[in-house]
Order: sequence, then C-alpha cells, then structure tokens
Amino acid sequence: MTGIELKSSAFNDHAMIPRRHAKEGENLSPPLTWSGVPDEAVELAVLCEDPDAPSGTFVHWLVTGIDPHANGLPAGEAAPGSHPHRNGYGQSGWGGPQPPAGDDAHRYFFRVYALPGPVSIPEAATADEAHRVLDRQQLASGTLVGLYQR
Repeated sequence: MTGIELKSSAFNDHAMIPRRHAKEGENLSPPLTWSGVPDEAVELAVLCEDPDAPSGTFVHWLVTGIDPHANGLPAGEAAPGSHPHRNGYGQSGWGGPQPPAGDDAHRYFFRVYALPGPVSIPEAATADEAHRVLDRQQLASGTLVGLYQR
C-alpha cells in the first residue's frame, strides 16, 4: 500500500489549527491538498476526528464521493459531487474544533482515503463505523494532525 501526502496551508502537521477553522471562529473547513493518489482510485474520502473528546472519538468531518483526480479542498468548500455526512454536532459537513475550555490541546486527525469504488457509510457514522469501512477498503491513505485548545 502506498501513502498519500496530506497537507494544509493553514497549519503544519502537529501544529495549532487557526481559530477561523474552529466552531468558535468562522467554522470554515481548513484547506487541504494531497498528492500520491493511486491511479486505480475511483473515489476519495476525507475524515476528521478528535480522539481526545470527553465522550469518545468525535467526528468533525466525513466526506465521501470526492473525485480521485482532485488534489485538495479549498477552505470552507465542498468538493463538487461529493457527499458530506453528518458530523458529531448533527450537522452536515464540517464542524470545527470546540474542545472544553481549559482542556489540554486536543488532536484532530485529518485523513484522506483513496478507495477502489464507492463506499456505503451511514449518514451519521461514528468514527468506528467510518474506520470499519474506510480502513478495510482503502488503496492508500494520508494523515495530517492538527491541534486546538480553547
């Protein structure tokens, strides 16, 4: 399995996510770019989760059906033809970081998955449900970790 390189112009790996991407800010999804998607990929998916949430891993973003020829997502924009799922807030699309005030910085794992075909994931999938499908079917993936603290 090959790896996909995932980056953001808003923050570096293991660095702080700017407030504008947080729930308390503008709540814009951060810009992402990737490279190294295998030629046989038919679909891409993006998942962002917070494993440090008090109630268990929290899904901030799950998007499926992204064109495999896309090389990223601009800030605050959905990919044409993609399917944004409901996040842990119960809303469709991106829901920015909002850890409890005073907590240590939470980690936000952004992952892009190259898939051999369309995937079937529940509309309001938990992180475990999404991983069961995406991890099993992936051709390749890439990870970027951002941090956020209030």
